Amino acid sequence: MASHLDLEEQEQLDQLKAFWKSYGNLITTVITLGLLAFAGWNGWNWWQREQAVKAGAMFEELDRAAQAGDVDKVGRAFSDLKERHPGTSYAVQGALLTAKLQQDKGQSEPARAALSWAVEKASEAEYRDIARLRLAALQMDAKQYDEAAKTLDGVKGADFAALVADRRGDLALLQGKPDAAKAEFLKAYKGLDKGLDYRRLVEAKLATLGVAAPEDAASGVAR
Repeated sequence: MASHLDLEEQEQLDQLKAFWKSYGNLITTVITLGLLAFAGWNGWNWWQREQAVKAGAMFEELDRAAQAGDVDKVGRAFSDLKERHPGTSYAVQGALLTAKLQQDKGQSEPARAALSWAVEKASEAEYRDIARLRLAALQMDAKQYDEAAKTLDGVKGADFAALVADRRGDLALLQGKPDAAKAEFLKAYKGLDKGLDYRRLVEAKLATLGVAAPEDAASGVAR
């Protein structure tokens, strides 16, 4: 019996040796590649976290400068942020914040440039739409009406439809198209939540054009 078992064990061992001789290199290569891929994935995640931490620190510096109203320091901080960490959401948020302060300080051209960068570089659709809405407003201020219309065409998010309509109403007024403006403002008014203060602003725009808000028109209240 013992001899029989020894023969079986020897046969299994010989089969294992033959198998390893045929496929051992392939198995070793597959395992090695798997380990390298795992190590690479961990390394990439670590690098991503490191970049996010660094970008966050730079954004905090930009934010502090913005709160202090230091537009020159904000501009430098944003320049560094977009150069070193252009693919992060912090860079896009920095662009929006920078553009707002620059516009407040009368630096319209740099503000448009910051928003244009955000439109081009933002990976999140929401940030791109916000940047486009703000950019369109600045383009209208600069009488760049065709550019503003194209910018608004790029806003695709359904959540921004009412705001786009409001911007289009403003644009139509600037172009001397009151009927088109009325239609856009009505669309904006209907699309905005009743609790928003912004809706009252759109209502005021309608009133200046002699148009009653839909609820008022239904109840027969004169405007």
